Amino acid sequence: QVQLVESGGDLVQPGGSLRLACAASGIIFSMYSMAWYRQAPGKQRELVAVIADGGSTNYAESVKGRFTISRDNAKNTVCLQMNSLKPEDTAVYYCKAELLRGIVVYRYWGQGTQVTVSS
Repeated sequence: QVQLVESGGDLVQPGGSLRLACAASGIIFSMYSMAWYRQAPGKQRELVAVIADGGSTNYAESVKGRFTISRDNAKNTVCLQMNSLKPEDTAVYYCKAELLRGIVVYRYWGQGTQVTVSS
């Protein structure tokens, strides 16, 4: 059974920092591309950051220079370090694991963790 469990969401003041973690089980973690998405109330889910199995990364323009995605294949964990947080970063943050094998896509989501940026 595949499980992705996010943690680290909290209430933080503008300008503060948070570190989200996603622990994966039931998959060969090192083979998967891992990503963080977020969904604010009334908005569509959007990609925040992605890290490929080889370690290359990409970020949404809105978080470049503030957020850093990293992975630890030994611990089956992907993290999102979020600095200089803004109220517009408030959302539920989701972890996603994805693997493409030929024409088959294996895709799994976590349950989400709430991040609230407010004074």
